[in-house]
Amino acid sequence: MTIGIWILGDQLSQNQAALQSCRDRIAHTPVLFIESLEHIQARPYHQQKLILVWSAMRHFGQTLQAEGWPVTYCEQAADFVTPLHQWLRTQGITELRVMAPSDRPFATFLHSLDLPCQLTLLPNNLFLWATTDFQTWAKNRKRLLMEDFYREGRRRFNLLMEGKQPVGGRWNFDQDNRQPPKGKLHPPDPLWFDPDPITQAVIQTVKTLKIPTYGHAEPFRWGVTRHHAQQVLQHFITTRLPTFGPYQDAMITGETTLWHALLSPYLNLGLLHPAEVIEAAETAYYEHDLPLNSVEGFIRQVAGWREYMHGLYHHVGADYPTRNWFDHTQPLPAFFWDATQTDMNCLRQTLTQVEELAYAHHIQRLMILSNFSLIAGFSPQAVESWFHAAFIDAYDWVMQTNVIGMGLFADGGILASKPYASSANYVNKMSDYCKGCRYNPKQRTGEAACPFNFFYWDFLDRHRDKLQTQGRMSFILKNLDKMEATEREAIHQHAIAWHQAQSSTA
Repeated sequence: MTIGIWILGDQLSQNQAALQSCRDRIAHTPVLFIESLEHIQARPYHQQKLILVWSAMRHFGQTLQAEGWPVTYCEQAADFVTPLHQWLRTQGITELRVMAPSDRPFATFLHSLDLPCQLTLLPNNLFLWATTDFQTWAKNRKRLLMEDFYREGRRRFNLLMEGKQPVGGRWNFDQDNRQPPKGKLHPPDPLWFDPDPITQAVIQTVKTLKIPTYGHAEPFRWGVTRHHAQQVLQHFITTRLPTFGPYQDAMITGETTLWHALLSPYLNLGLLHPAEVIEAAETAYYEHDLPLNSVEGFIRQVAGWREYMHGLYHHVGADYPTRNWFDHTQPLPAFFWDATQTDMNCLRQTLTQVEELAYAHHIQRLMILSNFSLIAGFSPQAVESWFHAAFIDAYDWVMQTNVIGMGLFADGGILASKPYASSANYVNKMSDYCKGCRYNPKQRTGEAACPFNFFYWDFLDRHRDKLQTQGRMSFILKNLDKMEATEREAIHQHAIAWHQAQSSTA
């Protein structure tokens, strides 16, 4: 009997379940990696995402080989199936072990394979919560509120706790972490890396691909090994975490990373485990007396939001990706793929950054890209597919709940208590983007009217009946009622004209 292990591209941990199950027979357990060209044609992925995954896979393959695992690495294979079957046959594999994929489509793909051996899926151990534990928590609850889940996680894993009470007497310091970017801020430089020969080879491969891709391949500065990921974690803890909290929602022209951790790509690849990331932050709090609002705010993102999104993804029904509560069908404008095609400064700044880095922080994603997509009525499925293609930390489990649920409210409120919809007022308050824009953030009609404004009020008007059922929207709808019918019609015509203009340039 020969056991073989297939390691997927987002499972690059030496402690992942499949490898752990064979630790006592390393030399006799063949390990397989496959780069599939068919797989990456599902959407036009950002070039830096492809470089990151393939380079990290190649480095990890070398790490396992150095440990004594018999590694077969298939570069640039046409698909998954052909090299998998060949490897199973040549290695005489009788049982194929795979750690359960985080993404449902890939799990479905695995189950569809007609394999000449037994397939064993081991529970994914790269999260704090097992999917079965989340199901138990979610069972019989009327509302699956993130705050409830987060508090339960704090108790379960004893995170920032004093007995049964949270450190500092509060569970949530979010109110302390919403400062607008007043004055000149000086965030620390992020930790970047120069590509080594392996990464350089991958860059050249990606640049010559004969398939549609997105964004710029270079300069590529992301880490690609566990050692790199550990360095980024330590750099964040020492230079960025102390002041992470106050300005975590701020957006500043030319500042792409601010005080954000830049850890999500490494967590989502398996190069870091959420437990070690949280432990590093908690240890720093106790040993260096860091501000509690910064430490709690960061831990909430990892132990709360990230775990909640993963658990919810596996909890909702298979139809979740098709949800479209508002029946939005507008196509995605061309400027999502080419930032030069929009004259809205907030969108141009954010989208240019994504083109260059495959990264934007959570408020740019939620309150610029998703917010605008929601109020403008873009198809949720088109928006989600773009997010999945564009971001370096994107996977199905990340984007379905974050975009379909949180960003676009297309699930009708399974995840969020109200739509995250706002006018230009939010952008103007939390960024300096409006200062360099041709549009006036205070106008909702006229030549200088900001599209965020007329789309926001048009969104409220179009969906009044549905929004009235969302308790937290009643106050906002009262403001809509105060508006003259002529102004509401003018706003609606602005919205129509904007979409027509986008269609004519597409």
